[in-house]
Amino acid sequence: MAIPLKYNIGNISSRRVSTLMSVLGIGIVIAVMLSMMALSNGVNSAIISTGSKDNLMIMRDGSDTELDSWVDKAKFQVLRTLPGIQKDAQGQPVISPEIIIVFKLPKKDNPKGSNVNVRGVTPMGFEMRPYLKVIEGRMFRPGVNEVIVSRRIRDRFVGCNVGDSFHFGPQDWNVVGIFDGAGTSFDSEIWTDVGYLGSVRKRESYSTVVIRPADHDAATSIKAAVDNDNRLKLQAKSEYQYYDEQTSGLVGIKVLVGFVTFFMVIGATLGAMNTMFTAVASRTRELATLRALGFKRRAILMTVVIESAFVSLLGGLAGVLLALPVNLISTGTTNFKTFSEVAFNFNMGPAVALRGILLAVVAGVIGGLLPAISAARLPITRALREI
Repeated sequence: MAIPLKYNIGNISSRRVSTLMSVLGIGIVIAVMLSMMALSNGVNSAIISTGSKDNLMIMRDGSDTELDSWVDKAKFQVLRTLPGIQKDAQGQPVISPEIIIVFKLPKKDNPKGSNVNVRGVTPMGFEMRPYLKVIEGRMFRPGVNEVIVSRRIRDRFVGCNVGDSFHFGPQDWNVVGIFDGAGTSFDSEIWTDVGYLGSVRKRESYSTVVIRPADHDAATSIKAAVDNDNRLKLQAKSEYQYYDEQTSGLVGIKVLVGFVTFFMVIGATLGAMNTMFTAVASRTRELATLRALGFKRRAILMTVVIESAFVSLLGGLAGVLLALPVNLISTGTTNFKTFSEVAFNFNMGPAVALRGILLAVVAGVIGGLLPAISAARLPITRALREI
């Protein structure tokens, strides 16, 4: 025979202050945990969302990143003639040769600076990423030292406003536009003309080539043709797969988030346990009376666990509310696979919030078990004598 839930509700409402303090304590713990999870989710989303499952990325065989890859211009000419590549309105193959070079630029909060990816592209590179928009200034002109800078790089680095210039290598670079990368990792880059970038940096080859296949079968055919041609010594993978693999360079953040989550769950568990031990200690005779009325030990155990889980659920919801101000805060970190800046927003989406609430409930169940077992095992005669 189960104890009615109104018994739990009555207990909680009769000790409003202690319940509120327990909810607030658990909520603060969950809020800290959610903030770390939002950080990890934000940086992962920024990187993974960059890659399109419709595009293929061609790189040097054995390369893990664009920075250590190169594709000869002669091989590029072979690639652009492969059958199955989608054609644009003018009948040209949708293929983008690109160069990636790292510039070290001073940050607004760190004069020593940080590495920024500079991507050389052709107009086709923009056609393949229609979500990328110039929001201030104008597009760079080919063949000159003009660049467009992502909005987040503009906000974090010195000399990156429209009309500014910064020096790197043998020449100055003029900022003529600001673009928005729609939350992708392109928000951490500077773009310029691929031909000019290659000539001034003495790059005789491209870093990567991005191809848009006509359909799924064409993608399979192009990938097989690239992978199996020993003359090319290139590899082909989906753009989505490439950027998904880049998250391995964020192992430091993943370890930190896992470490904090582990200890925050322990903290929430101990908080729930302390709350329920206090609650059970003050209701020893009450619980014994329920036993005397015929309620089983498992009913006592379940009612204490349910009460603990409900208090922790409220704590989890409070944690979500407390963590909301952190959501969408813009910041940045270093991807240790490319050693360059990654700008991103904290992203506490519904999945992260739900995960935090579930962890709070689990912590409540675990934290309530020991007090529940203690209450259920106490002999009736002894419990009835408790004052």
